[in-house]
Amino acid sequence: MRIGIEAQRIFREHKHGMDFVALEMIRNLQKLDTTNEYVIFVNEGPDTQCLRETDNFRIETFGGPYPLWEQFKLPAAARKNAVDILHCTSNTAPVNCPVPLVVTIHDIIYFETHPLRAKGYSSYQKFGNLYRRAVVSRILNRARLIITVSHYEKQRFHSFLNLADEQVRVVYNGVGEHFRKIEDEAYLEEVREQYHLPERFFLFLGNTDPKKNTRNTVKAYARYCKQYGRDHQLVIGDLDPEVIRGFLAEDGLTEFFDQIHFTGYINNRDLPAVINLADVFLYPSKRESFGIPVLEGMASGTPVLTSNTSSMPEVGGDAALFVNPEQPDEITAGIHTLLSDADLRARNIQKGLERAQMFSWAQTARQVLDIYHEVLKNH
Repeated sequence: MRIGIEAQRIFREHKHGMDFVALEMIRNLQKLDTTNEYVIFVNEGPDTQCLRETDNFRIETFGGPYPLWEQFKLPAAARKNAVDILHCTSNTAPVNCPVPLVVTIHDIIYFETHPLRAKGYSSYQKFGNLYRRAVVSRILNRARLIITVSHYEKQRFHSFLNLADEQVRVVYNGVGEHFRKIEDEAYLEEVREQYHLPERFFLFLGNTDPKKNTRNTVKAYARYCKQYGRDHQLVIGDLDPEVIRGFLAEDGLTEFFDQIHFTGYINNRDLPAVINLADVFLYPSKRESFGIPVLEGMASGTPVLTSNTSSMPEVGGDAALFVNPEQPDEITAGIHTLLSDADLRARNIQKGLERAQMFSWAQTARQVLDIYHEVLKNH
């Protein structure tokens, strides 16, 4: 069997969620399957060392803007390489695919609100959501099977897309093995210096997508400072400081802007140490199909505050503190609770370490390989 896998973005320098999902799945398939042949289709980018070829895994790289790359170059490459199946990993796929198709659709947020009416999105984000909406509508009945990443998201498929149960498989994401409790104090201090991290801080990793709830999170932190003091700073990753200043200005909280530390992009290899150094990991997103950072925080031994909405309770189980993401005061209270209630804090840390072990990329790869065999058998 020759399997083609679309991994368009994995060579880009600053990788994000779906990029790591594709990369980890492929790396674990390399360990698991030494029999079948694989062709990994990747767009051009600088980080060519993140994935290496093996005896039965070959990488084919070609460039181009995303829609052109996916709709024309990818199906041509699949045909040229005579793959028996093509797995597209990042929500969309060629509308006209010459081979049996499997698609991972992480979420269908772009169907829940029309992209042109959605508030808070940039023009680039609106275009991306319009593209997904148009493409996914056309590939649903052409794909042999659709993979999604949580039972919550599968239910959304039923609600919005009328998909039959047998068309969709749930395959949970994993958590990278490098996310762990780190005991090497010298290494932790090295990472602290590299990113100029404060001595005591809360960590928030978000972006400008409204679902990430950056606005309410920074307001909740400022209210924490106002009520409980400025003993902890807020560390934020790759976000424009002026965007954050604007959010604080909406509630007259700009006096707390200097309490926020901006690191820029945090390399994934350094992220476990950064999480280890944090006193609380904040992930109060409004809407997630899975929420890998919840597991990354738990695996790193840091108490996690997340949302009581969408997939987060499914992923977090009984090992996180859940709050209403629409209520900044509830986020504020949750932060205070995780700092002041020593028993709850210790319990959540221990339960988090245990729960994270239930999710592995090796397990993800095994389930995906079973799907490939199922599709080829039926085909």
